[in-house]
Amino acid sequence: MATCKNDSGFQGACMTRRAFLFRSGAAAVGTVALPSLAGFEGKALAAQVARYPRMKIGKLSQLVKDKPVLFNYPDKGAGSQSLLVKLGVPAGGGIGPEGDVVAFNSQCTHMGAPMGGNYQPAHQALGPCAFHQTTFDLTRHGMVIAGHATESLPQVLLELKGDDIYAAGMLGLIYGRYDNLKTKA
Repeated sequence: MATCKNDSGFQGACMTRRAFLFRSGAAAVGTVALPSLAGFEGKALAAQVARYPRMKIGKLSQLVKDKPVLFNYPDKGAGSQSLLVKLGVPAGGGIGPEGDVVAFNSQCTHMGAPMGGNYQPAHQALGPCAFHQTTFDLTRHGMVIAGHATESLPQVLLELKGDDIYAAGMLGLIYGRYDNLKTKA
């Protein structure tokens, strides 16, 4: 290494551009190569599949367009209040002849405010949330239209058997839970 003196009088070791590039390249190669030399092998883990309860939540023939029906799913615990609604227009994850019957957890994903009574039939939306005005589009898997939330509403997966509507699972995590099937940490 060469000795350098700058304008302020500091004298010390300095590095040439060529030496800097060589050492930087060697460090990058070493960073990439070291784990493979150490013999670390990946370990395959089996996926954990959640087993949601299958629960009858209504009848297709009894649903009225734009009149939500409240129910609890996947349990009766905190934050499990959900709503089932016939939108009148096709929706993501919708069931029925027109694909317009959907269900969502009615708790805001931003701060957990209950929104079951805030359905807007003119826009097929849920909200605004009383805390920070988040609104969700129920025709597009509960995605955020406006507000502070960064995640879509958890959608209740529905099954139709004859005229009976069953809740069969959840798409997304219910606010305040680390696992939709557990209510306490």
